[in-house]
Amino acid sequence: MASEIRRRKLRNGLTVLTERMPDVRSVCVGVWLRKGSRDETKRVNGISHFIEHLVFKGTENRSARELALAMDSIGGQMDAFTSKEYTCFYATVLDEHLPVAIEILADIVQRPLFDPVELERERQVVLEEIQMVDDSPEDLLYDLFSSSFYPGHPLGRPIQGTQESVGGFSARQLKTFFKNAYRPQNMLVVAAGNLDPGDVARQVGRAFKGLAAGTVAHGPVQPPRFHGGVATRARKELAQLHLLVGLPVFPADERGRFALHVLNALLGGTMSSRLFHKIREERGLAYSVYSAVHGFVDSGFLAIYAGTSPHKGDEVLDLALAELADLRDNGPNDQELNVAKEHLKGSLMLALESTSSRMSNLARQEIYQKRHRTLEATLAAVDAVTPGRVHRMAEEVAAGKIGLAAVGRVGRLKRSVKGLRL
Repeated sequence: MASEIRRRKLRNGLTVLTERMPDVRSVCVGVWLRKGSRDETKRVNGISHFIEHLVFKGTENRSARELALAMDSIGGQMDAFTSKEYTCFYATVLDEHLPVAIEILADIVQRPLFDPVELERERQVVLEEIQMVDDSPEDLLYDLFSSSFYPGHPLGRPIQGTQESVGGFSARQLKTFFKNAYRPQNMLVVAAGNLDPGDVARQVGRAFKGLAAGTVAHGPVQPPRFHGGVATRARKELAQLHLLVGLPVFPADERGRFALHVLNALLGGTMSSRLFHKIREERGLAYSVYSAVHGFVDSGFLAIYAGTSPHKGDEVLDLALAELADLRDNGPNDQELNVAKEHLKGSLMLALESTSSRMSNLARQEIYQKRHRTLEATLAAVDAVTPGRVHRMAEEVAAGKIGLAAVGRVGRLKRSVKGLRL
């Protein structure tokens, strides 16, 4: 699919990115803030996520219902999410309604009311969301892993905050954080679809003209130190034992990321991967088993997840670590390497057929790589990954500290810190 990427910086410092996709009739536009939960202190942990909720509860121009009606009346869809390192508000609409979508998004990120009544109502909603994490073993597992292996660092704190921190937010805190964070130098407006780049830049310029230039000084963000070891959370009501093994990898902007993602695909990223075949297909030890790469601006980790019966936990761990050790010692064979690369390329191409995926991809490239790679260049980079590069990547990953988090019936798990070795 033909595409055209343009980047423009407005006078107030706001960056506008567009990708033209002439073969579609829709456009996805997003406002991205380069701030997430890692930019919060412990006292206000979860404030980025809370603000993401609250801006939809009314602006100086529209009530919450009027915001919803404005988007529904043009057949559009609007949503938002918060991560460790960014916050995004986005809308998908027919191309003819793009100016309206831009204006609505500009309204919610520039003129939220922070109404006291809505604030208290939404506080209860977020507190319920926090409780839902306790009812979701995988969510609880990832939060346990993060807090245990990034101790004392903002990356180790939950995105949604805690009962204590969210319960203590005041209107003044919310307004101050919003005012300091939502500055044009911290923001991107990104659009992908059937659009004219010049028109988009002009529309964004008009809609965001009230966003005053300026920066707020922040202390340097310290990179985290990964701590290995074992962290467990006993939950006797769970039938399964949920396991997460993590090993540190390099930041998301490193050039070796293609070899890392190919390694991940053949280790546990596909249905023909080593972990899926060995642990599920051959042994029947788990229904869900996979690996994934989690990258940040200055760190990252390769995760291996499995849900299994409590008495099978040690066997699953042995098999998972043995597969990684074999890749470290022997590297991949040609067949599995080719399958992994083709799967990765296919996943990329299928995902990027949608305007929302293109929009998100464009924004993340700007945030992490600070440059933009076409789909063709990305596919070529995947093709260029050799068995030797994957072998060296496995050696590098396997040399790091190993962390293990476990949630469920952990009493029968015999692993200790000394047992976590390749």
